[in-house]
Amino acid sequence: MLDDYLNEVLAPLQLSRQEFSELMIRLLDYGVLCRDESQTEASLYDRYLQCSALVEEYLAVIGVRLQHDRQFAFVRVFPPGAEVPGVADDDNSPFNNGFRMRPSQQEVAVILVLRAEYQKNLREGQVDEKGRAMLSLEGLAIAMNNLLKRSLPEGLVERKQLFRRLKQLRLIQYQLEDDLDSDESWISIQPGITSFVSDEVLQTLATDDTVAVESDNAETLIIPTTDEATD
Repeated sequence: MLDDYLNEVLAPLQLSRQEFSELMIRLLDYGVLCRDESQTEASLYDRYLQCSALVEEYLAVIGVRLQHDRQFAFVRVFPPGAEVPGVADDDNSPFNNGFRMRPSQQEVAVILVLRAEYQKNLREGQVDEKGRAMLSLEGLAIAMNNLLKRSLPEGLVERKQLFRRLKQLRLIQYQLEDDLDSDESWISIQPGITSFVSDEVLQTLATDDTVAVESDNAETLIIPTTDEATD
């Protein structure tokens, strides 16, 4: 039985079934573990390191794959059929999108611009020792207009929802939600942004009139880069 197998494998690792279950639930619920996010995620990330082979084996049964970035200490879940950066595609991947969540056009547009700004900071050496790049909301708004002819949500409620979602995906970090209505506020772009937008898509953003994106959590979305771009 599976229960017996798990108990047998976990025993030498000094992990209980409950601890393993907690790790798996959190990983599948959030889709990502980032050690620098909080004490809780630091503990769960360290637990993942104890049983990473078992986690991968467990998820492989349903076609779920992981990206583990040891340099920046994060683990991201990729649903069946998704493209995983640095991992060869599975020839037997499913046709359907499975349980992938489809972000809104607004979310995808901001993710694209964040990726472009991260790449710019990377080229200029403007990232810290944990791979994070700082960007002001004013700088983000300017980049949105320059790259996609789009704007950030004007309403504070919509803006908070947008940034809260990106924070949940561990793509950005910020201090206080109440500061998000000020252009002088700053956000931190997390290195995990590179697993959401590939270099190929980034190149398309710089050279084409439209951008087709298929992220790990999205169907292909077309982001128009014209003055008529709307949600």
